Amino acid sequence: MKKALLLSFLLLLTFPFLYSQPQLFQQPLSPRIANYDIDVRLDAATKKVSGHEVIRWLNTSTDVISELQFHLYLNAFRNNRSTFMKESGGSSRGFRMDKEGWGFIEIQKISLPDGPDLKPWMEFIHPDDNNAEDKTVFRLPLPTSLAPGDSVILKIDFIEKLPEPAFARSGSKGNFYFFGQWFPKAGVYIDGRWNCHQYHANSEFFADYGAYNVKLTVPEKDIVGATGLEYAVKNNGDGTATHSYHAEDVHDFAWTTSPDYIEVKTKEQDVDIRILLQPEHKDQAQRHIDAAKVGVRYFQNWYGDYPFPNLTVVDPRSGGAGGMEYPTLITAGTFYKLPEGLRMVEMVIVHEFGHNYWYHLLGSNEFEESWMDEGINTYSEIQIMDEEYGKSTSMINLLGIKLGDVPYHRASYTTAADLDPTIRKAWEYYSGGSYGANSYSKPGLFLTTIHNYLGKETMLKVMHTYADRWRFKHPKSQDFVNVVNEVSGRNLNWFFDQALYTNATLDYSVDRIVINEVADSRGFDFSWSVDQPDSAKTKESPAGVDSAKVYKSEVSIRRLGAFKFPVKVEVMFEGGVKVREQWDGLELWKKFTYIKPVKVISATVDPDKKIPFDVNLTNNSKTIDPHTLGINKLSVRFLFWVQFFMDQPDIMNLLSLFTSVF
Repeated sequence: MKKALLLSFLLLLTFPFLYSQPQLFQQPLSPRIANYDIDVRLDAATKKVSGHEVIRWLNTSTDVISELQFHLYLNAFRNNRSTFMKESGGSSRGFRMDKEGWGFIEIQKISLPDGPDLKPWMEFIHPDDNNAEDKTVFRLPLPTSLAPGDSVILKIDFIEKLPEPAFARSGSKGNFYFFGQWFPKAGVYIDGRWNCHQYHANSEFFADYGAYNVKLTVPEKDIVGATGLEYAVKNNGDGTATHSYHAEDVHDFAWTTSPDYIEVKTKEQDVDIRILLQPEHKDQAQRHIDAAKVGVRYFQNWYGDYPFPNLTVVDPRSGGAGGMEYPTLITAGTFYKLPEGLRMVEMVIVHEFGHNYWYHLLGSNEFEESWMDEGINTYSEIQIMDEEYGKSTSMINLLGIKLGDVPYHRASYTTAADLDPTIRKAWEYYSGGSYGANSYSKPGLFLTTIHNYLGKETMLKVMHTYADRWRFKHPKSQDFVNVVNEVSGRNLNWFFDQALYTNATLDYSVDRIVINEVADSRGFDFSWSVDQPDSAKTKESPAGVDSAKVYKSEVSIRRLGAFKFPVKVEVMFEGGVKVREQWDGLELWKKFTYIKPVKVISATVDPDKKIPFDVNLTNNSKTIDPHTLGINKLSVRFLFWVQFFMDQPDIMNLLSLFTSVF
């Protein structure tokens, strides 16, 4: 398939573009509902872009369509009255625009081919919050309605300016530009309605698939990276050059340009990898290469073919454009002399490449079910980082401090564990922290828990089947659950009903251990001898244990959270003997009673640490003889490292950035 795609780009050199019929050079993988020809010119002096767009939109529904709806995402940065700015307070992931760094997009003309200007028909709408001052969505009544199977061609002239510096994905800083969510983009008509939400502070996106032909005119010394493949560069003789790109079966197009990029190329399996680095980070080129290879290798081996020939990884100059995902193009993020033991670069690249599966290939609705991309991708990130870099060192392994990916996400989840159910429209969560916890960390943890419950082999089959079956089809939550049930051969609705539709937390604890010596049997019908159970009579007592005594040990386990899940309990007796128990976890508590010549000395819930979704791991064990020496040592070490990191502003800023991103 990839060889056919590469051949298609060679054919592009001999076939002209037809704006009304984008050239199709391979068997479509997607419905190709929204197809774009875009021609834009960047004016470096004014930092504005003028553009011409032709969209061919196909009605694949069974309804008659009388209007189209479009996103104008850049208007989120138009003024402080937009919905995005009101919700965010002007801050996104710790970054702010310059005081006069506003961005915008303006439609200058919109028409049918050779038809009158329809701009007077445009109407800005605000379907989510009734904010009449928000201009990120507009509707366009059509002169002629579209019957099922009909298509329409619209020509759009527009002008725009990116926010400064790069802020909430898009923006510029000096001669660096990153264009994400930048062109007039059609919404999705699905389930009998237009799904075309405003640009919110806490949300991402949803779009239809299509073919893109894009011409980018920039200063001639600039290096360009973009979605798809570049097939031609033309020097215009006026200090500019036009870079032509083509992409098929994608639902978005992003690009970047700067004269300062250092370009590094490599290959993993059948994917060509291109790294665009800032000059000051050239010593980290190998880290970027290695991380990109890890992402490509694991995702293809575990989840199926990546049906595109290339991947571009961008090291942005401005942190506001870091950690972003677009089809075949992702952004990373680092700082000067980042220690190798801080694996932020590796985690971000693995995470962002993963979006090319759960965001790009499947096209889930991140406005309304954000967990289906961000959460599933966080789960994949956890598995890959742990496999490649070690469970206890997958995030940090520096100067004696170690941190794995699971505790990293636990720290995010437990701060907002019970504020909302997982599934909620992205802008309706209690807070930004709740949005982050429920979109990223919570599903990453509960999917890791179900991974451990089913076993790695079964879960890999689940994920591979899901990725293969729902490519280019906009799956919903129940579609994922159905695949889990089918492949595992179990009905796990009981788990996902709790995990997705409630705010229930999972918390099992060892509440207490009570030990009493069993007294000699006395009174009517009993002799004065010790009445020991058969288990005590037939087994030798451990060395140093008084075999003449028998003890009744009672271990009480409690379910402190509303989330019900089966748990294992390990009970240890004097002499080192261990007993494993299984509890379905349905009731509020469970008592395990033992009558033996040895005492219980400790009990542990989830001894194999297979339930990272448990919100409080500190109550998972109890001992009758607490040993504080190890705890004291850990406390001293912990305080040392807290002080160390607090004294490193660059590290703290990066950790803050990536915590907010993920």
